[in-house]
Amino acid sequence: MREIVLATRNKKKIEEFKRITKDTGVALLTLDDFPGCPEVIEDGVTFEENAEKKAKSVAAYTGKAALADDSGLEVNALNGAPGVRSARFAGKNADDEKNVKKLLFEMRSLGPDKRGARFVCCMVLAFPDGIIHKFFGYAEGIIATEPKGIYGFGYDPVFYPEGHRRTFAEMPDEEKDALSHRGKALRQVYEFLRTRNFIGSH
Repeated sequence: MREIVLATRNKKKIEEFKRITKDTGVALLTLDDFPGCPEVIEDGVTFEENAEKKAKSVAAYTGKAALADDSGLEVNALNGAPGVRSARFAGKNADDEKNVKKLLFEMRSLGPDKRGARFVCCMVLAFPDGIIHKFFGYAEGIIATEPKGIYGFGYDPVFYPEGHRRTFAEMPDEEKDALSHRGKALRQVYEFLRTRNFIGSH
Protein backbone atom coordinates (compact mmCIF):
# COMPACT_ATOMS: atom_id res chain seq x y z
CA MET A 1 0.00 0.00 0.00
CA ARG A 2 1.39 3.41 -0.98
CA GLU A 3 1.77 6.09 1.67
CA ILE A 4 0.99 9.79 1.46
CA VAL A 5 1.62 12.27 4.26
CA LEU A 6 -1.13 14.83 4.86
CA ALA A 7 0.57 18.17 5.40
CA THR A 8 -1.93 19.49 7.93
CA ARG A 9 -2.61 19.37 11.66
CA ASN A 10 -6.27 20.32 11.21
CA LYS A 11 -8.13 17.32 12.63
CA LYS A 12 -11.35 18.16 10.79
CA LYS A 13 -9.51 18.26 7.46
CA ILE A 14 -7.75 14.99 8.28
CA GLU A 15 -11.13 13.35 8.99
CA GLU A 16 -12.42 14.63 5.66
CA PHE A 17 -9.35 13.41 3.75
CA LYS A 18 -9.58 9.94 5.29
CA ARG A 19 -13.32 9.70 4.67
CA ILE A 20 -13.03 10.61 0.99
CA THR A 21 -10.04 8.33 0.33
CA LYS A 22 -11.25 5.24 2.17
CA ASP A 23 -11.12 2.05 0.07
CA THR A 24 -8.76 3.69 -2.45
CA GLY A 25 -5.63 1.79 -1.48
CA VAL A 26 -3.87 4.87 -0.10
CA ALA A 27 -2.40 4.82 3.40
CA LEU A 28 -2.67 8.32 4.82
CA LEU A 29 -0.09 9.39 7.37
CA THR A 30 -0.30 12.66 9.29
CA LEU A 31 2.20 15.05 10.80
CA ASP A 32 1.60 13.31 14.13
CA ASP A 33 3.59 10.42 12.63
CA PHE A 34 6.54 12.81 12.19
CA PRO A 35 6.70 14.82 15.42
CA GLY A 36 9.92 16.57 14.42
CA CYS A 37 8.47 17.98 11.21
CA PRO A 38 8.89 21.78 11.32
CA GLU A 39 5.89 24.08 11.17
CA VAL A 40 5.36 25.84 7.85
CA ILE A 41 4.47 29.53 7.97
CA GLU A 42 1.55 30.12 5.60
CA ASP A 43 2.58 33.55 4.36
CA GLY A 44 1.61 33.14 0.69
CA VAL A 45 -0.78 35.57 -0.96
CA THR A 46 -2.65 32.77 -2.76
CA PHE A 47 -4.03 29.36 -1.79
CA GLU A 48 -1.66 27.88 -4.35
CA GLU A 49 1.45 29.40 -2.78
CA ASN A 50 0.56 28.17 0.71
CA ALA A 51 -0.32 24.64 -0.42
CA GLU A 52 2.88 24.33 -2.46
CA LYS A 53 5.04 25.55 0.41
CA LYS A 54 3.51 23.06 2.84
CA ALA A 55 3.65 20.08 0.48
CA LYS A 56 7.28 20.67 -0.55
CA SER A 57 8.42 21.12 3.03
CA VAL A 58 6.75 17.96 4.31
CA ALA A 59 7.88 15.84 1.34
CA ALA A 60 11.48 16.98 1.85
CA TYR A 61 11.39 16.24 5.59
CA THR A 62 9.60 12.88 5.46
CA GLY A 63 11.03 11.50 2.23
CA LYS A 64 7.50 10.53 1.21
CA ALA A 65 4.83 11.92 -1.09
CA ALA A 66 3.02 14.75 0.69
CA LEU A 67 -0.40 16.24 0.03
CA ALA A 68 -1.22 19.73 1.21
CA ASP A 69 -4.25 21.86 0.71
CA ASP A 70 -5.01 25.47 1.28
CA SER A 71 -8.61 26.45 1.09
CA GLY A 72 -10.98 29.17 2.08
CA LEU A 73 -14.01 31.26 1.31
CA GLU A 74 -14.17 34.03 -1.28
CA VAL A 75 -17.13 36.42 -1.04
CA ASN A 76 -17.89 38.48 -4.12
CA ALA A 77 -19.19 41.53 -2.25
CA LEU A 78 -16.07 41.58 -0.06
CA ASN A 79 -13.71 41.61 -3.05
CA GLY A 80 -12.73 38.00 -2.46
CA ALA A 81 -12.29 38.23 1.31
CA PRO A 82 -11.73 36.45 3.59
CA GLY A 83 -9.71 34.43 1.00
CA VAL A 84 -6.35 33.14 2.20
CA ARG A 85 -7.13 34.69 5.60
CA SER A 86 -10.28 32.60 6.03
CA ALA A 87 -8.99 30.86 9.18
CA ARG A 88 -7.77 34.16 10.66
CA PHE A 89 -10.55 36.45 9.44
CA ALA A 90 -11.56 37.56 12.94
CA GLY A 91 -7.98 38.17 14.05
CA LYS A 92 -5.09 36.40 15.72
CA ASN A 93 -7.22 34.43 18.18
CA ALA A 94 -9.96 33.64 15.68
CA ASP A 95 -12.01 30.47 15.78
CA ASP A 96 -14.84 29.21 13.57
CA GLU A 97 -17.53 30.97 15.60
CA LYS A 98 -15.73 34.33 15.61
CA ASN A 99 -14.97 34.13 11.89
CA VAL A 100 -18.59 33.37 11.02
CA LYS A 101 -19.83 36.16 13.28
CA LYS A 102 -17.50 38.67 11.62
CA LEU A 103 -18.52 37.52 8.14
CA LEU A 104 -22.23 37.91 8.88
CA PHE A 105 -21.61 41.34 10.40
CA GLU A 106 -19.67 42.48 7.31
CA MET A 107 -22.56 41.30 5.10
CA ARG A 108 -25.44 42.41 7.33
CA SER A 109 -26.81 44.99 4.86
CA LEU A 110 -26.55 42.85 1.72
CA GLY A 111 -29.62 41.37 0.04
CA PRO A 112 -29.90 37.84 -1.39
CA ASP A 113 -28.61 38.91 -4.80
CA LYS A 114 -25.40 40.29 -3.26
CA ARG A 115 -24.41 37.26 -1.19
CA GLY A 116 -22.63 35.18 -3.82
CA ALA A 117 -19.51 33.32 -2.69
CA ARG A 118 -17.41 30.28 -3.38
CA PHE A 119 -15.21 27.89 -1.50
CA VAL A 120 -11.81 27.37 -3.12
CA CYS A 121 -9.37 24.53 -2.57
CA CYS A 122 -5.90 24.14 -4.01
CA MET A 123 -4.18 20.82 -3.40
CA VAL A 124 -0.53 20.23 -4.10
CA LEU A 125 0.98 16.77 -4.28
CA ALA A 126 4.75 16.92 -3.79
CA PHE A 127 7.29 14.15 -4.13
CA PRO A 128 10.70 14.01 -2.40
CA ASP A 129 12.46 14.59 -5.73
CA GLY A 130 10.87 18.03 -5.96
CA ILE A 131 8.21 17.21 -8.57
CA ILE A 132 4.81 18.73 -7.76
CA HIS A 133 1.29 18.51 -9.18
CA LYS A 134 -1.55 20.95 -8.50
CA PHE A 135 -5.30 20.38 -8.34
CA PHE A 136 -8.18 22.82 -7.82
CA GLY A 137 -11.75 22.41 -6.57
CA TYR A 138 -14.53 24.99 -6.29
CA ALA A 139 -17.97 25.09 -4.68
CA GLU A 140 -20.20 27.99 -5.73
CA GLY A 141 -23.00 29.20 -3.48
CA ILE A 142 -24.42 32.01 -1.35
CA ILE A 143 -23.91 33.15 2.23
CA ALA A 144 -26.80 32.70 4.67
CA THR A 145 -27.99 35.41 7.04
CA GLU A 146 -27.59 33.16 10.07
CA PRO A 147 -25.80 29.89 10.87
CA LYS A 148 -27.71 26.66 10.33
CA GLY A 149 -26.68 23.06 10.93
CA ILE A 150 -24.42 21.14 13.29
CA TYR A 151 -22.07 19.32 10.94
CA GLY A 152 -18.86 20.35 9.21
CA PHE A 153 -16.58 23.16 10.33
CA GLY A 154 -15.38 26.62 9.35
CA TYR A 155 -17.95 28.56 7.34
CA ASP A 156 -20.09 25.49 6.58
CA PRO A 157 -23.05 26.72 8.72
CA VAL A 158 -23.49 29.85 6.57
CA PHE A 159 -22.78 28.45 3.11
CA TYR A 160 -25.60 27.27 0.83
CA PRO A 161 -24.09 25.38 -2.11
CA GLU A 162 -25.57 26.35 -5.46
CA GLY A 163 -28.94 24.70 -6.12
CA HIS A 164 -29.47 23.61 -2.50
CA ARG A 165 -31.60 24.90 0.35
CA ARG A 166 -29.47 23.47 3.13
CA THR A 167 -26.08 24.68 4.27
CA PHE A 168 -23.03 22.43 4.22
CA ALA A 169 -23.47 22.13 7.99
CA GLU A 170 -26.97 20.68 7.50
CA MET A 171 -25.73 17.93 5.17
CA PRO A 172 -24.44 14.49 6.13
CA ASP A 173 -20.74 13.98 5.45
CA GLU A 174 -21.19 11.99 2.24
CA GLU A 175 -23.50 14.58 0.72
CA LYS A 176 -21.16 17.45 1.53
CA ASP A 177 -18.15 15.52 0.22
CA ALA A 178 -19.85 15.11 -3.16
CA LEU A 179 -20.34 18.89 -3.46
CA SER A 180 -17.41 20.39 -1.60
CA HIS A 181 -14.36 22.10 -3.02
CA ARG A 182 -12.08 19.74 -1.10
CA GLY A 183 -13.96 16.67 -2.28
CA LYS A 184 -13.70 17.80 -5.91
CA ALA A 185 -9.97 18.49 -5.65
CA LEU A 186 -9.28 15.24 -3.82
CA ARG A 187 -11.08 13.18 -6.45
CA GLN A 188 -8.78 14.75 -9.05
CA VAL A 189 -5.78 13.73 -6.94
CA TYR A 190 -7.10 10.19 -6.69
CA GLU A 191 -7.68 9.95 -10.44
CA PHE A 192 -4.17 11.27 -11.10
CA LEU A 193 -2.63 8.70 -8.76
CA ARG A 194 -4.69 5.91 -10.29
CA THR A 195 -3.69 6.75 -13.86
CA ARG A 196 -0.03 6.93 -12.80
CA ASN A 197 -0.33 3.48 -11.17
CA PHE A 198 0.50 4.93 -7.76
CA ILE A 199 -2.59 3.18 -6.45
CA GLY A 200 -4.84 0.44 -7.74
CA SER A 201 -8.25 0.86 -9.33
CA HIS A 202 -11.26 0.31 -7.07
